[in-house]
Amino acid sequence: MPKPAKNFTLTAKPLCLEMSACYDACMPRRVGDYRGLTEESRIRLLHAVQRQPARSLKELADEADLHINTARDHLRVLEAEGFVHSAPVDTGRRGRPPMGFWPVQRSENSPAAQQRADEAAARGAMLRRIDPELDHSASLDQDAQHQLDVLYEHLEDAGMEPVINAEELTVGVKPCIYQDLLESERPVVCAVHAKLVRQQLDQVDGPLKLRKLHPFTTAHSCLLVLGADDRTEATPETKAPGIDGDRTDAELQQFALEAQRRVLENGHERDCSAVSPANSGNEE
Repeated sequence: MPKPAKNFTLTAKPLCLEMSACYDACMPRRVGDYRGLTEESRIRLLHAVQRQPARSLKELADEADLHINTARDHLRVLEAEGFVHSAPVDTGRRGRPPMGFWPVQRSENSPAAQQRADEAAARGAMLRRIDPELDHSASLDQDAQHQLDVLYEHLEDAGMEPVINAEELTVGVKPCIYQDLLESERPVVCAVHAKLVRQQLDQVDGPLKLRKLHPFTTAHSCLLVLGADDRTEATPETKAPGIDGDRTDAELQQFALEAQRRVLENGHERDCSAVSPANSGNEE
């Protein structure tokens, strides 16, 4: 069943509803529960995989404080979504080797990730044929545009309402569906999603990397700044400070906590409905 029509934004100007309807009618998208990322226990498990790859089911279940059967079910979902892949781990002992789990760094390591990357490329190419204004080949090569296609689809399917500015290489996101999780597991949620953005960009060939994160530019929006080695990093229009995208989990966690504290002290409302997706990441 195709998803409801929505605006696909690759610049500051969203596509009209007619084109968005064509997008979904011509290229149906899978319907999922925000890629399985709204469950607290599953987020903790994914964080455990990201933090220390190659561990066994039991080791991951212990760290995430989950029953082993629950952890097994969550890992199946994460593998089906292309976030995690498994392989035997050589222990040097006789008998069947245990299975270890890794975050998906390259799409060829995961059939699910490869399928998503291929579908994102097809949909991105179709949209650029429909509206030539979405073709940024003058400033971005084909690989970079494919990376943006993959990143957009991940963020959209994860419920982040992304607004990608392909000229400035910035991405506004509005993580409202994760508001309850942010209250209970803020450090883990921020670290997991930052790594997922990096991994989406790394899964396919291309020059783009996550340069900076601006968590909580308001109480309900964040900004991602991308970059390439041959391009000058954009300076986003926000007073919120940023942090380098390759910082450790602990640094990302602490920075996000301080950023949220600042915006709340400045009187920003917690109600996500007060901000429209088009303004996400651009408010003071």
